Parts: sequence; C-alpha cells; structure tokens
Amino acid sequence: MPMNSAEFPLVWMSFAHEPGHDTQKDFDEFAANLQRGEPFVLLSETPPGDDHEHSPEEKKRTTLWMKKHKAQLRSLVLALIMVEPSAAKRLGFKAFAGLFAKVWGYPLLFAASREQAIEMAHELLRKTNR
Repeated sequence: MPMNSAEFPLVWMSFAHEPGHDTQKDFDEFAANLQRGEPFVLLSETPPGDDHEHSPEEKKRTTLWMKKHKAQLRSLVLALIMVEPSAAKRLGFKAFAGLFAKVWGYPLLFAASREQAIEMAHELLRKTNR
C-alpha cells in the first residue's frame, strides 16, 4: 500500500502488490501522516486485489500496527475513497465496506471518477473544519 502524501490532506495510496515491496515503509509513511495530527482522507485508484495472499507475519504486523494506532485512525482518517468507474463493481464492494469500517475505524466510500473522489474528500475535510 504505497502512499503519496504530496497533496496532504489528500493521501493517495495503491493496493497493487509488487513482489519484494517493503511494507514497513508503507506503515512508516502512514504513521508519519497520523503524526501530523491533522485530519486527512485516503484515496485510491487501485482496488485491493485478490492476487496476493498475506502471510501470517504480514497479518500479525498489520493487526499490531492497527491496535497501536487505533485512536489516531478513528479520529484523523476521515475515509478511504476508492475510485471505481464500474457501478456494478462499486455495488459489489459496498458489502465489504461495513466490515472494512469496523476493522480500520474509518469508512470506505466509493467514487465513479478521480474528480468525484477529490470532490468527496474536500467535502469531508470541510465538514471536519467547521
């Protein structure tokens, strides 16, 4: 889940799995965004793939990281907005959204385009700054 924080508070991430990718770098980047202490929105144009099975070590690392950052995740990450042009695929992902929110502590939302995702993110940020 490489992250690009250049447009913070809009943080783009990728779920594309690259062999040999250092996931610790991803967690460090995520933690650095949380350390800013400012609300932000995650956005992605790459849906999670079924092509990568996480090892027990990866699952354990993720669970421990999430527990350590639980309060920050719930208070600072306003949502993850997935860009998915296909209405059928967006509908299919919605069943997963409830479970996602329970696990990660922030909602999973869907947009039909990058532009719509950015618009949604700005609206979430405006509501937070009121």
